[in-house]
Amino acid sequence: MKPLDQEVERLVGQWLAKADADLEAAERLTPEVADSLRLREIVGFHCQQAVEKYLKALLTRHQVEFPKTHDIKQLIALVPSVAQNAGDEVRGAEWLTPFGVEIRYPSDAAEMLPGDEMKAIEIARRVKQAVAGPLTGE
Repeated sequence: MKPLDQEVERLVGQWLAKADADLEAAERLTPEVADSLRLREIVGFHCQQAVEKYLKALLTRHQVEFPKTHDIKQLIALVPSVAQNAGDEVRGAEWLTPFGVEIRYPSDAAEMLPGDEMKAIEIARRVKQAVAGPLTGE
């Protein structure tokens, strides 16, 4: 893999820093959400945001243009072109898409059932792990 242009490398680092912050926020909040639908939804939001940003970091690293979207399925569709193994590992992450936008609108909120917050965390961690190798060229 050829060395990155400094601007691309900087942008990848920014995507990763933001993704890591979203995942950390979700992980810190998770122990407190058992009895609160709204807090579980916020965990889902941060996990969706983390996954979206990890995928965008990967695509940016490989200089693949992607649409301005919060739809994880659209981003996942682009992953196999740059990291076939990561593409297999991130399948299922589209489950988080409704938590990226829909929870912002009271009547359209996706419901996160008790225990779903752990599923959301697991998905975000799995995506982070899946993109780590392709991001570092391994």
